[in-house]
Amino acid sequence: MTFPSIRGAVFFAAALVTLSTAPRTFAQASPQVKRTVLLRHDAPAPGFEAVLVRVDLPVGAREGRHTHPGLLLIHVEEGTLTLDYDGKPSTDYKPGDSVVVEPGKVHEGINKGNTPIKAIATFVIPKGATLTTQVK
Repeated sequence: MTFPSIRGAVFFAAALVTLSTAPRTFAQASPQVKRTVLLRHDAPAPGFEAVLVRVDLPVGAREGRHTHPGLLLIHVEEGTLTLDYDGKPSTDYKPGDSVVVEPGKVHEGINKGNTPIKAIATFVIPKGATLTTQVK
């Protein structure tokens, strides 16, 4: 073995030891979004229901890109909700703000602030449909 090869091997071994003992700050999971169904009620339109949901996003949480099968109305009670909505610029919604998300539109709620977000979401969806479908 030549000197550069030995030096390279020593450097590689030192790097492996450093990486194996370093604190693991990468690949940490996002805090979990909590959704609590408060009420389900048949809508006046046949075959539809309204679902009232409490949404809690801890600091740093992301919902992941997703869609809904029907209309979504969101009212922010606490914190600042950043909404990434395909085809529109990202927008921040503060307490007292409300927003509408059209059926089938890809979007994601994100908490970029330092305060947990609390919001009320109302879905008007086909009866029995899944509230949220994640998008890859």
